[in-house]
Amino acid sequence: MATDDPSNPSVSRRAFLKGGAIATGALSSAILPDVADGQRLPDAIERDPHRTTVALKVNGVAYRVEVPNTATLAQVLREDLQLTGTKVGCDRMQCGACTVLVNNRSVYSCTVPAVDAADTEVLTIEGLASGDTLHPIQVAFVDHSGFQCGFCTSGQIMSTKALLDRNPQPTEDQARQALSGNLCRCSAYKRILESVMTASRLMRA
Repeated sequence: MATDDPSNPSVSRRAFLKGGAIATGALSSAILPDVADGQRLPDAIERDPHRTTVALKVNGVAYRVEVPNTATLAQVLREDLQLTGTKVGCDRMQCGACTVLVNNRSVYSCTVPAVDAADTEVLTIEGLASGDTLHPIQVAFVDHSGFQCGFCTSGQIMSTKALLDRNPQPTEDQARQALSGNLCRCSAYKRILESVMTASRLMRA
Protein backbone atom coordinates (compact mmCIF):
# COMPACT_ATOMS: atom_id res chain seq x y z
CA MET A 1 0.00 0.00 0.00
CA ALA A 2 1.18 3.53 -0.67
CA THR A 3 2.03 5.54 2.41
CA ASP A 4 3.52 8.88 3.33
CA ASP A 5 6.23 7.16 5.37
CA PRO A 6 9.41 9.25 4.83
CA SER A 7 11.47 6.10 5.20
CA ASN A 8 9.82 4.67 2.09
CA PRO A 9 9.39 7.68 -0.22
CA SER A 10 9.42 5.66 -3.43
CA VAL A 11 5.88 4.40 -2.86
CA SER A 12 4.44 7.39 -1.02
CA ARG A 13 1.14 8.82 -2.20
CA ARG A 14 2.77 12.25 -2.19
CA ALA A 15 5.48 11.09 -4.59
CA PHE A 16 2.93 9.32 -6.73
CA LEU A 17 0.69 12.37 -7.08
CA LYS A 18 3.63 14.69 -7.63
CA GLY A 19 4.84 12.99 -10.76
CA GLY A 20 3.45 9.57 -11.43
CA ALA A 21 -0.28 10.09 -11.86
CA ILE A 22 0.15 12.37 -14.88
CA ALA A 23 3.11 10.67 -16.49
CA THR A 24 2.64 9.91 -20.16
CA GLY A 25 5.61 7.64 -20.72
CA ALA A 26 5.18 3.98 -21.61
CA LEU A 27 4.51 1.69 -18.69
CA SER A 28 7.04 -1.07 -18.27
CA SER A 29 5.49 -3.65 -15.98
CA ALA A 30 5.68 -7.41 -16.00
CA ILE A 31 3.17 -10.09 -15.16
CA LEU A 32 4.95 -12.57 -12.94
CA PRO A 33 4.32 -16.29 -12.50
CA ASP A 34 2.67 -17.47 -9.30
CA VAL A 35 5.08 -17.78 -6.39
CA ALA A 36 4.41 -20.29 -3.65
CA ASP A 37 4.08 -19.05 -0.07
CA GLY A 38 7.51 -18.62 1.46
CA GLN A 39 9.31 -18.71 -1.88
CA ARG A 40 11.52 -15.68 -2.54
CA LEU A 41 11.09 -13.50 -5.57
CA PRO A 42 14.21 -12.88 -7.69
CA ASP A 43 16.67 -10.61 -5.88
CA ALA A 44 16.64 -8.09 -8.71
CA ILE A 45 12.96 -7.48 -8.10
CA GLU A 46 13.33 -7.35 -4.33
CA ARG A 47 16.13 -4.81 -4.44
CA ASP A 48 14.56 -2.36 -6.90
CA PRO A 49 13.18 0.46 -4.72
CA HIS A 50 11.19 1.91 -7.62
CA ARG A 51 9.08 -1.14 -8.38
CA THR A 52 6.62 -3.24 -6.42
CA THR A 53 5.10 -6.65 -7.02
CA VAL A 54 1.34 -6.43 -6.65
CA ALA A 55 -0.95 -9.42 -6.19
CA LEU A 56 -4.58 -8.79 -7.09
CA LYS A 57 -7.59 -10.57 -8.49
CA VAL A 58 -9.20 -9.11 -11.62
CA ASN A 59 -12.51 -10.48 -12.88
CA GLY A 60 -11.95 -13.58 -10.78
CA VAL A 61 -8.44 -14.28 -12.10
CA ALA A 62 -5.41 -13.95 -9.80
CA TYR A 63 -2.40 -11.99 -11.07
CA ARG A 64 1.02 -11.00 -9.76
CA VAL A 65 2.26 -7.91 -11.58
CA GLU A 66 5.56 -6.11 -11.11
CA VAL A 67 4.83 -2.40 -11.54
CA PRO A 68 6.64 0.91 -11.28
CA ASN A 69 5.59 2.62 -8.07
CA THR A 70 4.14 5.44 -10.17
CA ALA A 71 1.81 3.17 -12.17
CA THR A 72 -1.95 3.63 -11.89
CA LEU A 73 -4.49 0.85 -11.67
CA ALA A 74 -5.86 1.96 -15.06
CA GLN A 75 -2.42 1.53 -16.63
CA VAL A 76 -2.05 -1.97 -15.23
CA LEU A 77 -5.52 -2.98 -16.39
CA ARG A 78 -5.13 -1.57 -19.89
CA GLU A 79 -1.44 -2.05 -20.67
CA ASP A 80 -0.43 -5.12 -18.68
CA LEU A 81 -3.65 -7.12 -18.54
CA GLN A 82 -4.98 -5.85 -21.90
CA LEU A 83 -8.40 -5.06 -20.40
CA THR A 84 -9.00 -2.03 -22.58
CA GLY A 85 -12.72 -1.78 -21.82
CA THR A 86 -11.66 0.54 -19.01
CA LYS A 87 -11.25 3.92 -20.72
CA VAL A 88 -9.08 6.87 -19.71
CA GLY A 89 -10.48 10.25 -20.63
CA CYS A 90 -9.01 12.82 -18.27
CA ASP A 91 -6.52 11.38 -15.71
CA ARG A 92 -8.01 13.87 -13.24
CA MET A 93 -11.02 12.10 -11.64
CA GLN A 94 -13.33 14.29 -13.70
CA CYS A 95 -15.00 12.13 -16.35
CA GLY A 96 -15.56 8.69 -14.79
CA ALA A 97 -14.70 6.77 -17.96
CA CYS A 98 -12.13 4.72 -16.02
CA THR A 99 -14.57 3.59 -13.30
CA VAL A 100 -14.05 0.04 -12.03
CA LEU A 101 -15.08 -1.75 -8.86
CA VAL A 102 -12.45 -2.45 -6.21
CA ASN A 103 -13.77 -4.67 -3.43
CA ASN A 104 -17.27 -3.84 -4.68
CA ARG A 105 -16.76 -0.07 -4.49
CA SER A 106 -16.60 2.15 -7.58
CA VAL A 107 -13.30 4.00 -8.00
CA TYR A 108 -11.58 6.13 -10.61
CA SER A 109 -8.82 3.78 -11.68
CA CYS A 110 -6.86 6.56 -13.42
CA THR A 111 -5.72 7.99 -10.08
CA VAL A 112 -5.56 4.85 -7.91
CA PRO A 113 -1.92 3.86 -7.44
CA ALA A 114 -1.52 0.25 -8.54
CA VAL A 115 0.27 -0.50 -5.28
CA ASP A 116 -2.93 0.50 -3.44
CA ALA A 117 -4.80 -2.23 -5.32
CA ALA A 118 -2.65 -4.95 -3.79
CA ASP A 119 -4.68 -7.82 -2.29
CA THR A 120 -7.97 -6.50 -3.65
CA GLU A 121 -10.61 -7.84 -6.02
CA VAL A 122 -11.15 -5.72 -9.11
CA LEU A 123 -14.12 -5.94 -11.44
CA THR A 124 -13.98 -4.35 -14.89
CA ILE A 125 -16.52 -4.20 -17.69
CA GLU A 126 -14.98 -7.37 -19.16
CA GLY A 127 -15.99 -9.29 -16.03
CA LEU A 128 -19.72 -8.59 -16.18
CA ALA A 129 -20.91 -10.87 -18.98
CA SER A 130 -21.08 -14.62 -18.51
CA GLY A 131 -19.66 -16.01 -21.72
CA ASP A 132 -21.90 -14.75 -24.52
CA THR A 133 -24.68 -13.82 -22.07
CA LEU A 134 -24.73 -10.13 -21.26
CA HIS A 135 -25.26 -8.89 -17.73
CA PRO A 136 -28.75 -7.39 -17.19
CA ILE A 137 -27.19 -3.92 -16.94
CA GLN A 138 -25.55 -4.39 -20.33
CA VAL A 139 -28.83 -5.66 -21.76
CA ALA A 140 -30.64 -2.57 -20.47
CA PHE A 141 -28.05 -0.22 -21.96
CA VAL A 142 -28.38 -1.96 -25.33
CA ASP A 143 -32.18 -2.00 -25.27
CA HIS A 144 -32.43 1.69 -24.39
CA SER A 145 -29.45 2.88 -26.45
CA GLY A 146 -27.82 4.21 -23.28
CA PHE A 147 -24.79 5.30 -25.29
CA GLN A 148 -23.84 7.17 -28.43
CA CYS A 149 -20.10 7.16 -29.07
CA GLY A 150 -19.71 4.51 -26.34
CA PHE A 151 -16.54 5.93 -24.79
CA CYS A 152 -18.12 6.62 -21.41
CA THR A 153 -20.35 3.53 -21.44
CA SER A 154 -18.14 1.11 -19.53
CA GLY A 155 -17.74 3.64 -16.71
CA GLN A 156 -21.48 4.33 -16.68
CA ILE A 157 -22.22 0.60 -16.48
CA MET A 158 -19.72 -0.01 -13.67
CA SER A 159 -21.16 2.88 -11.65
CA THR A 160 -24.60 1.43 -12.24
CA LYS A 161 -23.39 -1.95 -10.99
CA ALA A 162 -22.07 -0.37 -7.79
CA LEU A 163 -25.36 1.48 -7.30
CA LEU A 164 -27.62 -1.55 -7.81
CA ASP A 165 -25.44 -3.76 -5.62
CA ARG A 166 -26.01 -1.46 -2.66
CA ASN A 167 -29.49 -0.22 -3.62
CA PRO A 168 -31.42 -2.66 -5.86
CA GLN A 169 -34.41 -0.32 -6.23
CA PRO A 170 -33.14 3.26 -6.51
CA THR A 171 -35.28 6.26 -7.30
CA GLU A 172 -34.45 8.28 -10.41
CA ASP A 173 -32.91 10.97 -8.21
CA GLN A 174 -30.73 8.38 -6.48
CA ALA A 175 -29.65 7.04 -9.86
CA ARG A 176 -28.76 10.53 -11.08
CA GLN A 177 -26.71 11.14 -7.95
CA ALA A 178 -24.89 7.81 -8.23
CA LEU A 179 -23.88 8.55 -11.83
CA SER A 180 -23.12 12.23 -11.29
CA GLY A 181 -19.39 11.50 -11.51
CA ASN A 182 -19.71 9.96 -14.99
CA LEU A 183 -19.76 12.43 -17.86
CA CYS A 184 -21.33 11.75 -21.25
CA ARG A 185 -20.03 14.22 -23.77
CA CYS A 186 -22.74 13.10 -26.21
CA SER A 187 -25.40 14.08 -23.63
CA ALA A 188 -27.25 10.76 -23.73
CA TYR A 189 -28.30 11.22 -20.10
CA LYS A 190 -32.01 10.52 -20.60
CA ARG A 191 -31.25 7.16 -22.23
CA ILE A 192 -28.64 6.34 -19.60
CA LEU A 193 -31.16 6.98 -16.82
CA GLU A 194 -33.74 4.81 -18.61
CA SER A 195 -31.11 2.08 -18.87
CA VAL A 196 -30.32 2.24 -15.15
CA MET A 197 -33.97 2.06 -14.09
CA THR A 198 -34.63 -0.84 -16.48
CA ALA A 199 -31.54 -2.67 -15.20
CA SER A 200 -32.90 -2.30 -11.69
CA ARG A 201 -36.12 -4.03 -12.72
CA LEU A 202 -34.33 -6.75 -14.66
CA MET A 203 -32.04 -7.59 -11.75
CA ARG A 204 -35.00 -7.88 -9.39
CA ALA A 205 -37.09 -10.01 -11.76
